[in-house]
Amino acid sequence: MPRRMFVALIAGLLMTTFAGAKNKAEKSVPDYILSAKTVAVMIDPQAGIDVDDPRANQVAQKDVETALLNWGRFKPTIGTQGADLIIVIRKGHKGVVDTTTSDPRQNNRVGMIDPGANGVSVGAQHGRQPELSGAGVPAASEQGAPHPQMEIGAVDDSFTVYNGDTDHPLDSPSGWRYLAKDGLRSHNVPAVDEFKKAVAAADKAAAAKHP
Repeated sequence: MPRRMFVALIAGLLMTTFAGAKNKAEKSVPDYILSAKTVAVMIDPQAGIDVDDPRANQVAQKDVETALLNWGRFKPTIGTQGADLIIVIRKGHKGVVDTTTSDPRQNNRVGMIDPGANGVSVGAQHGRQPELSGAGVPAASEQGAPHPQMEIGAVDDSFTVYNGDTDHPLDSPSGWRYLAKDGLRSHNVPAVDEFKKAVAAADKAAAAKHP
């Protein structure tokens, strides 16, 4: 089957699957999220760079950090080492099938946004960050040079929370997840708003159990 026909077939099947789909937010929140103090926000290691919007994931990363700082519940950290929670974000694409460029350097950073410092990047990432996955996600040094890749089905923005207090956080089940079109919209980040609601509901339920 010619490649173009194959892609069109896959796109058609996925469009049928996604038709009528609604925003998906998990309701339950595990205890380790409620007790967490620090959080690291990173771009999905497998996310490609959109040629039409090459900084989309990095902008979303800073928007999420800013929203978390404004919330004040968790303190964002520049690196994943020692963070209680790791939030993995990924911008969706306009099409069900999209060609992007892989680049492991998306998570190489020198600072993060601090709204109290007039939007200036502050902080620093020191040393090599720990491996977050024991299998399936190669280390940045092993992923080689950027190269074209095809992403299928990643039409929604994703926001996934993992327990940072494990050897390979991304290999463990997520603690909370939100999938939605424009879920990582700039300035007003719906994913963080939904996360706040879920945490507030979990706090209320925990207080009711232990008055």
